[in-house]
Amino acid sequence: MGTIYINGKWSDAADGSTIDVFNPSTGEEFTTISRGKSEDIDRAVLAANQALDGEWGRLTATERGRLLCRLGQVILDNAEDLAQIEARDTGKPLTVARNDVKVVARYFEFYGTAADKIHGQTIPYLDGFNVSVVRVPHGVTAHIIPWNYPAQMLGRTIAPALAMGNAAVLKPSEDACLSSIRIAQLFDEAGFPAGSFNLVTGYGHEAGAALTSHPKINFATFTGSPEVGVMVQEATARNHVPCVLELGGKSPQVVFNDADLDKAAPQIVKAIVQNAGQTCSAGSRLLIQEDIYDKFMEKVARLFNEVRVGTPEMDLDCGPIVSAKQQKRVQNFIDEAAASGVEVIAKGSISPDAPADGYFVAPVLFGKVPRDHRLACNEVFGPVLSAMSFKDEADAVALANGTEFGLAAGVWTENGSRQARLARKIIAGQVFINCYGAGGGVELPFGGMKKSGHGREKGFLALEEMSTTKTVVQNFNG
Repeated sequence: MGTIYINGKWSDAADGSTIDVFNPSTGEEFTTISRGKSEDIDRAVLAANQALDGEWGRLTATERGRLLCRLGQVILDNAEDLAQIEARDTGKPLTVARNDVKVVARYFEFYGTAADKIHGQTIPYLDGFNVSVVRVPHGVTAHIIPWNYPAQMLGRTIAPALAMGNAAVLKPSEDACLSSIRIAQLFDEAGFPAGSFNLVTGYGHEAGAALTSHPKINFATFTGSPEVGVMVQEATARNHVPCVLELGGKSPQVVFNDADLDKAAPQIVKAIVQNAGQTCSAGSRLLIQEDIYDKFMEKVARLFNEVRVGTPEMDLDCGPIVSAKQQKRVQNFIDEAAASGVEVIAKGSISPDAPADGYFVAPVLFGKVPRDHRLACNEVFGPVLSAMSFKDEADAVALANGTEFGLAAGVWTENGSRQARLARKIIAGQVFINCYGAGGGVELPFGGMKKSGHGREKGFLALEEMSTTKTVVQNFNG
């Protein structure tokens, strides 16, 4: 069976080409996916447009919501199967993969129950006129998701799009898309009308480029690198199509001398080793007030040295990096930093039972990283934590804001006034106080500032992004 899902049917790529899929834990090829291209994208966009004119477009918001909730339950009914697929495809520990499946189900539950709760408004106007502002779907929405959380990302972008009545075309990452393919099968089981959801596997420079530049899409979302985000925005702009971009981060964890250090340390370590550091909002910069720097680094280093890396079945702290290419990139960051004299403070370990050819990287804690060092400014997208010190609150803010990114931040202090000031001054789409990470955070609006992108996903704001307004002016004078 091919892995392209269009108008409720599965097919191979139009030209029959495929892409090899490798197990990141062993480096071995274990299956193939269809290599979709522009012809396949054309078919998918056509099917989505037809769905809008057909059964899908005629459903009420309540009926759409019921379908989304039903899909959420079907996902839970198949949770272990999906978790096993996700773990094998991405290399993440089974516990993490199982949580990811619960989160994707939650996306469909949340937006299913919200589908008929998005109301319009009326505007007082001239005597004899009735003016209403209603929310309407964009039409055909295009979605390009990454390989780090493929199941979660499908739910995050597709569920609100469908809740608002759009018809969707998804291009998952070629590096990890098997859970997306399995969830597409579950759309059938849940009873979605043909064409409401379509999936085309393939490379970004072929299928992804064809999708974002297609003249018959009406909206696009993309999660990935800032460089590719520019290309996506340029492609959609040619057809005056709006887009939401989430483009990564270099998120700071700011620890003041009045923080609860025993509470902060384990959460800070988890925030960088979670998913082997392959998380856009990973807390990859540790900023510590200088008078507690040594004391706190001892706590963090002790925990870092205990981090263990292995296969999904070992269910340790970290799995492998997703691909050989990404493994090489992460390892280059580590090697270059060490060679430039940045001190390695602590290092996790790879299980001796892990396959020798897997894409494993031992997590590394670097200390006293220079503020202008590549390691302090660039997104590694691996289990690498860069520690730096700051003098006072003003210095902390300057350091926290000292990169081109602005996705998330953590602030650790017991001073309530300082909490409020830092939350206001730090440039980031999310700021966590004495905690970090959303554990899925379906309800919490998420997105970046600066080169971390624009627009918002998650929460009710995603429903606004996935729709537009129409103003209706009615003259009821004689």
